[in-house]
Amino acid sequence: MRIARWEDGADVGEGFVIGDQLVSFPDGLRVAEVLAQGLPAARALFERVTDAVGGPAPDARAVPVSAVRLLAPVVPASVRDFVAFEEHVEGVSASVDGKSEVVPEWYQAPTFYFTNPHTILGPVDDVVPPETERLDFELELAAVIGMAPDVDGANLDADAAAAVIFGYTIMNDWSARDLQSREMKVRLGPAKGKDFGMSLGPWIVTADEFAALHDAEGFLQIRAEARIDGRLIGEDLVSNMGWPFAELIAYASRNSRVVPGDVLGSGTVGNGGCLGELWGRRGELDPPPLHEGQTVSLSIEGIGELSTRVAAPVAAPAVPPARRRPRDRRREDA
Repeated sequence: MRIARWEDGADVGEGFVIGDQLVSFPDGLRVAEVLAQGLPAARALFERVTDAVGGPAPDARAVPVSAVRLLAPVVPASVRDFVAFEEHVEGVSASVDGKSEVVPEWYQAPTFYFTNPHTILGPVDDVVPPETERLDFELELAAVIGMAPDVDGANLDADAAAAVIFGYTIMNDWSARDLQSREMKVRLGPAKGKDFGMSLGPWIVTADEFAALHDAEGFLQIRAEARIDGRLIGEDLVSNMGWPFAELIAYASRNSRVVPGDVLGSGTVGNGGCLGELWGRRGELDPPPLHEGQTVSLSIEGIGELSTRVAAPVAAPAVPPARRRPRDRRREDA
């Protein structure tokens, strides 16, 4: 099953993708509500809106995909983005620090950061970057959480975590590498180097469609590719992650909780899943940073393609540097 959200004039539709048609959920349900019911309930909904040969039922509310504007397939409850590909860490570390390394701590547990759920971009939205000299993309697979109301998303083990993966979508974690590099020297972040935009889409493909594509350890053996203006920049197998998705989700739930609508990114795939990795390996800005007018197209086997145009950067109001204060311990009038 494929699940999408779309804009049709002033209306927002949410439902299934069946062939070249978008079919609204029954009873006016939204994606968030379907995720909160879990995958078995979604299958029952799908059966209600399909006919005997698998197309939209005669009474289903359907519209051609080509007639609407696709939106991000989920409004995330939260977004966690992992760094789960060793090859990516090797290359980007050289780009940032001039030294290619994977620190021992990386192997001990999967690391992630929380990013901004309020700047999510859909599959036809342009990305509007800040003023930056090193704009980059990141090719990622993202898992979307869905579970029945009686399931507690806290302290899951790997088997329980696998059961709450509703489906997968493509993620592009846009990055202003010069801003990110400055922030992370303060040993915090990334922040403004990332939170201006994250693209998701074009739809969610339910986890059952990938069941036969896992290897013996639970890694997804699917291909991922990145192109800029049609030129192949990077390619990798998602199975080159350091941890399978179930273990990433289990770790996210540790002493915490995952809930329906949470989105968890794999982190950037290796072998050219972003420009920063290639800059580190080659010792130069080759290929050059992204600029206005270029189109980044990310494709993942079994899902499709997510293409985004780079728009003109926008200058934000300036923030002054920190004031060096005298560190007085008493008020002047005391």
